[in-house]
Amino acid sequence: MVYALVELPAGVALFKVSGEKQKLKALLHFKSTTDALETTTQLINGELSKPMRKFLKKNYLEEEVSEELAVEDAKLAKAIKDTLSIPVVFGSTTRPTFRSLKENMDDILKGITTEQLRQTSLGLAHNLNRYKLKFSPDKVDMMVVQAVALLEDLDKEINKYAMRAREWYGWHFPELGKVVNDNLIYAKIVLAMKTRFNARDTDFSDFMEEELEQKVKDAAMVSMGTEIAEEDIENICRLCKEVVEASKYREQLSAYLSSRMQTIAPNLTTMVGEQIGARLIQKAGSLLTLAKYPSSTVQILGAEKALFRALKQRQATPKYGILYNASIVAKAAPAQKGTMSRVLAAKASLSARIDSFGEGDNTPALEYRSKVENRLKAFEEGISYGKSGKARGAGAGAQQRGGFNGGGQLWL
Repeated sequence: MVYALVELPAGVALFKVSGEKQKLKALLHFKSTTDALETTTQLINGELSKPMRKFLKKNYLEEEVSEELAVEDAKLAKAIKDTLSIPVVFGSTTRPTFRSLKENMDDILKGITTEQLRQTSLGLAHNLNRYKLKFSPDKVDMMVVQAVALLEDLDKEINKYAMRAREWYGWHFPELGKVVNDNLIYAKIVLAMKTRFNARDTDFSDFMEEELEQKVKDAAMVSMGTEIAEEDIENICRLCKEVVEASKYREQLSAYLSSRMQTIAPNLTTMVGEQIGARLIQKAGSLLTLAKYPSSTVQILGAEKALFRALKQRQATPKYGILYNASIVAKAAPAQKGTMSRVLAAKASLSARIDSFGEGDNTPALEYRSKVENRLKAFEEGISYGKSGKARGAGAGAQQRGGFNGGGQLWL
């Protein structure tokens, strides 16, 4: 004979099982959806709610039951054993018992049908998912993921609109595109002067330096562009206005992203910057997932297509992905970019783990960044690192040991 504790959507049932005989001993019925959600979430976290403790004390301990209590979940078994010191059994030995109980649940629980249990289970599942979403540690990460995705979309759209405006307005004032390279300033110039004939009388000092302003006005005086209708100018100005407004919103979004990254992942932000860190989180899916990645995976995030193509064609695999745009990797010489990307990925991986599983400021990342910068400085000074990891000078001894590879490349 054995006692079995079964978790149901409507409550918790204690069964007395003896061979093929199955009998309901006691039922803890949830009073409300809130009560069901609270008890279920505590069970998921390996804790016993107050009603559950009272239920087991009344129906098991006070009756001095000598048989073991069978449960399905290991966390629940540990919680019962630690909290109430009840002998608990779970695992493969109890599966046939619970399988038989669930098959005969309609006959054992009189007054509660399978359809009622199914409807209750559906409602509890919805509430439980809402609870998990509300308190999920990954939920905050989603704000960063969405923000950096929108930032990339804005960059693409701004470039498309700006290129279209340059090509469109270039028929009227082709020289302006050669004088002004910045798309935002180009759009503001068009909005300010409309046609090139108004350039001389237009004041551009609010957004342009005096030297560049003079070049624009001089180019307008000798322009070889065609005449343009008033209707055409209006449509071009609308397009340029879109470029200006989108650029303004992009600045606001970038500031928001920087603020969120400093709060969510201060160490990762210190190592690779706000946007690179946000793109790593976006590519991984969440900060927690990124923290679980090894540094070799972090190193090539963003270069998956190149990686699989190289593996398929049996060529050299890529040395960097998103980290190629990091400032430390950008400063390295072309021959050392792969090594610096590997070094940075190792420290970025550690920083992500600290941000995900720990609490505090960016002090660890400051130390990591100092070490990475020292490695970059050693590259620039021609210092070699042997296999022992100790720095060596650029003398003949280092060359004999193979400390240099391709004229000053460091050992890993």
